[in-house]
Amino acid sequence: MNRRELIASAAAGVVVAQAGPSLAQPGASMPNTPPVPPVARKVPVTITQLGRTRTDDYQWMKDDNWQAVLRDPSLIKADVKEHLTAENAYRAAMLAPTQPLQDAMFEEMKGRIKEADSSVPSADGPWEYYTEFRTGEQHPRYMRVERQGSWIEDGKPVTKNFIVAPTPQLLLDCNALAEGKAYSEVSATAHSPDHALFAYAEDAQGSEVHQIFVKDLATGAVLPDPIGSAGGNFTFSPDSQWIFWTNRDDNGRPDKIFRRPARGGETTLVYEETDDGMFISVGVTSDEAFILISVANQETSEARIIPAATPTATPILLEPRQTARLFDADHWGDRWVIRTNAGDAIDFKIVEAPTDAPGAANWKDLVPHTPGRFIEGVALVKDFIGRQERADANTKIVIRDRAGAEHEIAVDEPAYALSLAGASEFDTTVMRYGYNSPSTPTSTYDYDLKTRERTLRKVQEVPSGHDPADYVVERLNAPASDGQLVPVTVLRRKSTPVDGSAPLLLYGYGSYGNPIPASFSTNRLSLVDRGWIYAIAHIRGGSDKGWNWFLTARRHTKKNTFTDFIASAEHLIANKYATAGNIVAEGRSAGGMLVGAVTNMRPDLWAGVIGGVPFVDVINTMSDTSLPLTPPEWPEWGNPIESAEDYDYMMSYSPYDQVAPMAYPAVLATGGLSDPRVTYWEPEKWVAKLRPATTSGKPILLKINMEAGHFSSSGRFDYLKEVAHDYAFAVWAVDKGWEAT
Repeated sequence: MNRRELIASAAAGVVVAQAGPSLAQPGASMPNTPPVPPVARKVPVTITQLGRTRTDDYQWMKDDNWQAVLRDPSLIKADVKEHLTAENAYRAAMLAPTQPLQDAMFEEMKGRIKEADSSVPSADGPWEYYTEFRTGEQHPRYMRVERQGSWIEDGKPVTKNFIVAPTPQLLLDCNALAEGKAYSEVSATAHSPDHALFAYAEDAQGSEVHQIFVKDLATGAVLPDPIGSAGGNFTFSPDSQWIFWTNRDDNGRPDKIFRRPARGGETTLVYEETDDGMFISVGVTSDEAFILISVANQETSEARIIPAATPTATPILLEPRQTARLFDADHWGDRWVIRTNAGDAIDFKIVEAPTDAPGAANWKDLVPHTPGRFIEGVALVKDFIGRQERADANTKIVIRDRAGAEHEIAVDEPAYALSLAGASEFDTTVMRYGYNSPSTPTSTYDYDLKTRERTLRKVQEVPSGHDPADYVVERLNAPASDGQLVPVTVLRRKSTPVDGSAPLLLYGYGSYGNPIPASFSTNRLSLVDRGWIYAIAHIRGGSDKGWNWFLTARRHTKKNTFTDFIASAEHLIANKYATAGNIVAEGRSAGGMLVGAVTNMRPDLWAGVIGGVPFVDVINTMSDTSLPLTPPEWPEWGNPIESAEDYDYMMSYSPYDQVAPMAYPAVLATGGLSDPRVTYWEPEKWVAKLRPATTSGKPILLKINMEAGHFSSSGRFDYLKEVAHDYAFAVWAVDKGWEAT
């Protein structure tokens, strides 16, 4: 390479390292030499904010034209692309010895899924709708078949019995839709209430900017003029004449609700949200009496309604927003049913209100608040309410009839997951729910709310074989620094010793009130069957032990999330499930912030860290109002633009800003070029700062998917390859595989 080429490479953000008398491109290796890591150029940028000054050496990695890049990744700046390409090459070269393990894990994971499979059909009037996969195909096919048996339609009983089974009808083949595309994800589908139309929202690059297509099921033709620049959220009006959808603005935020005739025509603005900090969506109530527009962020809600009888009417305010009050509303035939935290109901309650007077002044308790019993959600059918509750990191389902009588669907296991799916019809007595545990595949049941009889509709098959009796599921309680007990779910093979010798993967999330269920995953078995222990820390910041479990780990108490995770690791060590330095920590998105923070706080605990699409550049991201999630997430993290207190607290844990010289574990950071939630430059900058800071000599790796966004590859097999890659890194980190590279 001549001097001019060297200067060009340096200007592009890649410093070419010297190896002996020759020069090698980053990520490549000379004979008998290890791969050479890229060295990102430093371009110090001084930022003054609220009288505080910080210096960012890697701000250049953010593409100033990122909005356009989300819609067309080929527009990425040349120097950024070159650096990402070098990082990918280095990571691939370092992990090349793990390729046989990656291939073996992928084949195992693939062998545990039933390739030719279908979902349990959901009945709606004369049809049953379902999805299916065919052997070898990456994407689902959406199907329907004429319904057999008896049901209620328009208030009247209907019975149909076919001598010959009816022929299924293909609604959408997502494999054909994805043909020739690097990425294709159908995020939402819906059929019109009259069953004449089928609509679907496709994200064709992982940016979560969708096109919505409408198909005429009589002719099979996709109607012209698809809806562009849309979110994945849309609904048909109950009379099937209109389609409503959420628009995405140039910054990727949902800002408007539009309406147009279902078969195409003039577009009408229905609602515009002027507060950049609010999310909006549109749907239909369970009884199809109203079109419902929901407005909310992490702590405040508002709702507007349109009577189904007049779908073109101006939305009516159901209840205005009030800071720190959340609610979600549904209609139950003759009244409103609303789940809310109003009146200091921290773990939520259910209230009812008259149809024509739904405001808070008329809310009356239907299911009163009980501290520690978090009401997660509500499902309605004509004569029953189903609700899902969470306590101590487990769930239960409670059924209530119109007279107020209640009964419970519960499971007697130490750790499990129940999920209430509700019903696709209103005039029915049947709801669907699922059950699984870390060792037990998912069973899907139809439950008759009146007779209390349950019908097993499907048991998840593991074609390569799986015996739950070979595994042990345990629930530990780790004492946190302030005395709180943090639930920890543990999965291991019976044959795996509990003497500290087994490697352990500890997974955590802990943000937005999202709980991590103790659920079944066939992918984890590729570690567990190799003698690993898999553990989930149900840390504060989630709602695993109620909504207060979330409220006590946000904004100025956010560090509870990190110290809970560390306490979980220490408890596992104290009880011989692991040893310090033999644990791999994993988290994704806000969970990536978690593992980034604990990597700084306790690097000695981890052999490796997997930060998937990690939110690590907290101060810079929360100070950039152009980014899609910044204003909506100030209630979660704080506003460092206006509050010095928020700035200082955020700075004290921000993983990127707290990187310092220390003996870091091996790190794998992953990202997606078209990710609108955690932009690609966050993991890129984190790796660039970690690599010169670490004193351990352990590798810092970056994997950027140049053709996907926040949720990884869209194809089911491509996604498994990514999981196998990350798990192989975990094994490599514990085994110090780089020493043999």
